[in-house]
Amino acid sequence: MANIIELGESVPALTPHAASVSLPTWKDNVGYEEGDPAVVDKMTTGYPRFFIHKSIEAFAQDIVKKFGKGDQLAMLFPTHRAAQRCVGFMHSRDPTISFHELGIFGLVLDRSKSISKSLANVSPSISAVIYHKDHFPIAKQYWQHSGDGVSSRRAEFCHGLFQEGVLVDERSLQPIINGSNRSNEYQKSCKGPRRYQKASIDSTPKKGLAEKSKTPAEPESRESSQFLEERFGRNLDVSLVDNARSAVRRRIAGSLVGEIELTQTLRPETPSNARGVAGLSEDDVYLYPCGMNSIFNAHQMMMEARGPLKSISFGFPYVDTLKILQKFGPGCIFYGNGSSEDLDDLEARLKSGEKYLALFCEFPGNPMLKCPDLQRIRRLADTYDFGVVVDETIGNFVNVHVLPYADLVVTSLTKIFSGDCNVMGGATIINPKARYYHALKKVMELEYEDNYWVEDIIFMERNSRHFVSRIEKINDNAIMICDILRSHRLVKDLYYPKYNSSKDCYDACKTPKGGYGGLLSFEFHTKPQAIAFFDQIRTAKGPSLGTNFTLVSPYVLLAHFTELDWAAQFGVPSDLIRVSVGLEDGVDLKNIFADALKAAEEVTSREN
Repeated sequence: MANIIELGESVPALTPHAASVSLPTWKDNVGYEEGDPAVVDKMTTGYPRFFIHKSIEAFAQDIVKKFGKGDQLAMLFPTHRAAQRCVGFMHSRDPTISFHELGIFGLVLDRSKSISKSLANVSPSISAVIYHKDHFPIAKQYWQHSGDGVSSRRAEFCHGLFQEGVLVDERSLQPIINGSNRSNEYQKSCKGPRRYQKASIDSTPKKGLAEKSKTPAEPESRESSQFLEERFGRNLDVSLVDNARSAVRRRIAGSLVGEIELTQTLRPETPSNARGVAGLSEDDVYLYPCGMNSIFNAHQMMMEARGPLKSISFGFPYVDTLKILQKFGPGCIFYGNGSSEDLDDLEARLKSGEKYLALFCEFPGNPMLKCPDLQRIRRLADTYDFGVVVDETIGNFVNVHVLPYADLVVTSLTKIFSGDCNVMGGATIINPKARYYHALKKVMELEYEDNYWVEDIIFMERNSRHFVSRIEKINDNAIMICDILRSHRLVKDLYYPKYNSSKDCYDACKTPKGGYGGLLSFEFHTKPQAIAFFDQIRTAKGPSLGTNFTLVSPYVLLAHFTELDWAAQFGVPSDLIRVSVGLEDGVDLKNIFADALKAAEEVTSREN
C-alpha cells in the first residue's frame, strides 16, 4: 500500500465490513485510547469486538425506538441463549442491576407472510438485550470478551427485514394451524435484501442493481456483488452455504486444500492426518462468528464436561482470553512469563493436590512470539488430569502441529485463514485422540449453536481457498524483514519464533515444510525512534493481524493502554511495534522498511 489510509477509514479502505481501522500515526493511537474526539469522531469503523459497527448500532437504535425507552440502549445477539448469557453476566458483574431492568426481545421471521425461497433458506433471527444506558460499560464488556454479538452483515440483513415488518417480535406471532390464520394482509411478497432476491442469484450479473438501492444496505450490496461477481464470476447464492460451511471445516481439518466447486455435491470426506492426528474429520471442527467466541465457548465446553474448576492461563495472553478465564467461572491462575520456571511452579502445585480445569496458551504468543513447552505441558496434563487448549492463530497448522498436544485447538479465521480482512470467523477443533474427546463431543451435541452468519461463511470460503500458498509467501517475507531489522543498529530487540529463546519449543511442533509465521515484533532503543519509524512507514496501520497486506501497529498501546506497567512486568514493552507481514513484493517491502528506518535515524541524529 503506497498511500497511507486516512485516519478512521476502514482497513482495507472502502470496505464496509472491514476487520481493521486506520490509525496512521502514533498520536492517533494514543488519541483513540484516550477517547480524543479529534480521533474518535473520524472513525467510520473499528475492530469489530471493540467498536460496535454502525450497521449494528443503527439496528439497535430502531429496536429501542420500537420496544424500549429514551434512556435505554440495546445489544444484539444471534440467539436467545446468547442474550441470556449477556443478561447473566451483567447481573453477576453488578448485582444492583435487577433482572427486571434487562429485557430480551426475540425477533424472528414472520413466516405467515409470503417470502422468497432464497430468504426461507436463511432463517434470520436477532435477540436484543435492552438495558439502561448507564449500564453500557458492562454490556460492552460481555460483547467484547465473549464474541457472542451479531456480525455486521447479519445486523444489516436483519435490519432490512425489520424495517419491512417481516422480522417481528416472536411474542406477536400466533401459531399457524393448517395455514388457517393467514389473512390477506400477510400475503404481500417479501423478497428480503436486494442481494438475496432472484435477480441477484442469476448466473448473469445485472448491472445497476446495487446502484438502484437507496436502503442502508447499499454499501454491502455493492461489496457483495463486486466480491462475488467480479472476483469469482458469479453472484451470491445462499443455497450453497452448506457446501461452503463444509469446505471451510474440511480446510481447517486439513482434508481439503485449494478450491472446490460449491454447486456440486461434495465428495465423501476422507479423514485426514494433515494436523498430525490420524482420523480428524470435519465433524470435529466447529465454526463460530469470531475467534474470541471460539475461545469463550471452549472454556464453557470444558466446564460443562469437567465441572467448574479454575483454569491456567500460561504465557502472556491476548487480552480477552485472560478476561474470559478471570470473569467467567471460578477464575484462573496466571503465568505471564510462560517459562520453564512457571511450569516448575505449576508442577509443584499439581503434586500438592491442586486440581485445574484446563491450561490455555497461545502458540506462539502475542505479541512477544514466545512458545510454551507443549510437550512438557502434555505430560503434566496426562499425569494430573487437566485439559489443554491451544490457540494456534499465529502459528497456524501449515507451520506447526499443535493438535497432538491439545484437547482443543482454537483459532481466529479472521486472520491469515481469510487474509482479506473483510470477514470474521473462528473455529474449535476437538482432538479425536484426546482424553476428553467423548465428553466434549457429548457437550457439543447438547450445547453447540451454529451462529455463523451465512454471508460470512460464503466470504470466508472464498477467501480461504489459497491460504496455504499465501502462508508460504508470507513466511519468506517475514524472514526477509527480520534480517533487515536484526542488522540495524537502532533496533534493540527483535521477537520472532526463529530467533527467540523458545525456538526449540517451536521447532518441536514445526511441520516438515513449515516456516515461522508472518508476525514479528521489535523494540527501538528510544521512544522517539519508535514514533518516527511508525509515523513514516508506508503500510496499512491498525489493529488485527494475518492480513494479505502488511499491517503495522503499536500493539501494546492498543491492547494494554490502561495497564502498561502490568504488561511491563512480563517483559512486554509499551513502545513495542508489531508487524504482520503481507504478500507484497520483497523489493517493495525492503524499500518501505528502509525509508521508515531512515526516519528513525534522523530523529537520533537530531537528539545527538
